[in-house]
Amino acid sequence: MHDDSIKSKYHVIKVEKTTAPEGMLGENWYLYVIQKGGMINSIMECKKTGTLKSVTAHANDQVETLNFRNVKGGRR
Repeated sequence: MHDDSIKSKYHVIKVEKTTAPEGMLGENWYLYVIQKGGMINSIMECKKTGTLKSVTAHANDQVETLNFRNVKGGRR
């Protein structure tokens, strides 16, 4: 049985080491990518400093917030 609600939820598709954004300093930069369901036109790529563990936790928190806001009636 396939749950169609999964198609509309955001999820983290990757977290990986990357270079600092142009004009920024530091070496502990990670790229995290969030996608809504399987939609190829709904992808967010973000960079953040920290450890793999802390950036992954941050990305998962962002996904939780996005999914909460997109629940019917969750927007204000």
